[in-house]
Parts: sequence; structure tokens; C-alpha cells
Amino acid sequence: MTDTNRNDKFDIQGINHLALVCKDMKRTVDFYSGLLGMPLIKTINLPGGTGQHFFFDVGNGDALAFFWFADAPEGVPGVTHPAHVIGRGSLTTAHASMNHVAFNVAADRIDEYQRKLTAAGIECTPVVNHDDSPMQASAAITPSTFVRSIYFNDPDGIMLEFAAWTRELDARDVNCDPVDAEGAVSAG
Repeated sequence: MTDTNRNDKFDIQGINHLALVCKDMKRTVDFYSGLLGMPLIKTINLPGGTGQHFFFDVGNGDALAFFWFADAPEGVPGVTHPAHVIGRGSLTTAHASMNHVAFNVAADRIDEYQRKLTAAGIECTPVVNHDDSPMQASAAITPSTFVRSIYFNDPDGIMLEFAAWTRELDARDVNCDPVDAEGAVSAG
């Protein structure tokens, strides 16, 4: 994607890091560094033995971070994270939850990465060609396909996506008015 849309309010330069919560930091390091190859770049033991905070390099100067809290409550599928990956059930999660993390990958590597994850024993979706059709996805790339992706879960059930833009987005792609949740609830 090119930087044709400029923010005239703040000079935001990307995502510094996204911080999630894991149940087992060693298992998380094994998955993100060992399986996905993301270098571990910073580790912190939180004060008073309350937990840890680790950072992984996801490329382009961005990071994915995880907290492990000694007293964290259990995650609740369908509330704290999706109960299903795309195409296998509802994607709905609670307000203020994190639905999924999409990592940008090269378009010509999506099929290879799907095979590689499957060979490593990771259950993942077939390649999804997101487009402007009524179902918002097609089996083949269409003129309106804007991103191709695969979905899979980490060991804590966090849904992850490898996504590749297939075309430049433009003014035609911003074509829905935002829902006023209060108005939508009272009208329903």
C-alpha cells in the first residue's frame, strides 16, 4: 500500500507494538520465534513477580508484544477472542477485545505459507480471496479482490492472519457509512 492518505492531525508512522496477553510465555516464544521466526527483541520481568512482557520483531520496525500475568483470568472464546477462525463460525467478539492480528506478507508467498503452516501441524484456512462480491470472498482472484489471506490460531486461541494486498485501494473502496450503534440498537 502506498502512503497516499495523509494524517494531518498526528504524524503516526505505523504500529510501534500491539500488546496481547498469553497464558504461557515459553509456549508463546516457541510459537512466535520458533515456528513463525519472529526474533525476540526485548524481555522484561514485571515488578514483584507479577508477570513478564516480551517483544517480537514483526518487520518494518513494528513489534508484537505479549504480557504474561501470574493472576490473569482465562480467555473466553467468543468474548475475549473469536471462537472460530474465519469460515468456521462466528467471528464476533466483545467490545474492546482484539479480534485478530494480520501480518503483511508478499502476495506471491500466501499459498506457500499456507502449505508451510499445514506441514508444521498448524490448522489454517484455505487461501481467502477477499473481494466486493456478496459473500465478500471468492474461490479465485476477481477484479475486486483487494487482499488474499490465510487464518490460523496461536496456542492461546488468538486468531492470526497472513494477508497480502492485491491492488491499490482508492476512493471507491470507502463506500459505507459508519453505523451509529445507539441508533442501530433502538431501530432493531
